[in-house]
Amino acid sequence: MTAPASDDPKTLVSTEWLDAHLKDPDLRIFDASWYLPDADRDARAEYEKGHIPGARFFDIDEISDQRSELPHMAPPVEKFMSRMRSMGVGDGHQVVVYDGSGIFSAARVWWLFRLMGQTNIAVLDGGLPKWLDDGFKVTANPPVIRDRHMTVTPQRHMVRDVTDVARAAKLGDHEVIDARAPARFRGDAPEPREGLRAGHIPGSKNVYYQDLLNEDGTMKPPNTLRTIFMDAGIDLQKPVITTCGSGVTAAILALALERIGKTDHSLYDGSWSEWGMYADLPIATGAP
Repeated sequence: MTAPASDDPKTLVSTEWLDAHLKDPDLRIFDASWYLPDADRDARAEYEKGHIPGARFFDIDEISDQRSELPHMAPPVEKFMSRMRSMGVGDGHQVVVYDGSGIFSAARVWWLFRLMGQTNIAVLDGGLPKWLDDGFKVTANPPVIRDRHMTVTPQRHMVRDVTDVARAAKLGDHEVIDARAPARFRGDAPEPREGLRAGHIPGSKNVYYQDLLNEDGTMKPPNTLRTIFMDAGIDLQKPVITTCGSGVTAAILALALERIGKTDHSLYDGSWSEWGMYADLPIATGAP
């Protein structure tokens, strides 16, 4: 596995890279900000007040499978294609996605594009806070949008359901990595969603997503990321399934794995919102 360069339009780009390419005709930008209810922040209102020039707003709750009772599950292919067309994003475009936290929900949209077979997408390293700190401008002006066609080729191997994860946990042929905070992983802290048990998937290992990030919200360099995974006892020769509370921060783990050149990873979309709900699924508590 070889680590990519710092600016990689398929994984992560810097604010300087985005500023230099801002007027490229085939660049499309998404503000994919999303916050937990206790953050008391309105992502769409903040977008309308000020966003990176040309950015569209990507609502991960709306562009989801709303037939599911689970939060923001991956949408049907037809819905994804329809939403992208209406936002003027299509074949041949380079997409950059950011959020208002640094690197948080943007990684979820990066993973979703990859799930749909679109590889020309990168997360903005450090997100909107880094963009502003670096002195770059925002605007309240809406983008000019023209319909574009997108060809979607779903990569089914990039997503896992509860049956897949239960089998992997039993056989031990995958590394299941949980991005939640250590206290939630151990079962020492209650889950923020009502009705969920506390603990983790048996055999899974914990890499808190915040540990992959620097204080300024940027992602740590590949060599450091690799060390963090190895120090958590993860065998990087095995395929990986990432999980978290609701499939958002699990995508940060996926992005970090991609940054170190590991491509055989998938995401458990239901995550603990699903596993923690069902009494007949086993759980473990304490350290792995």
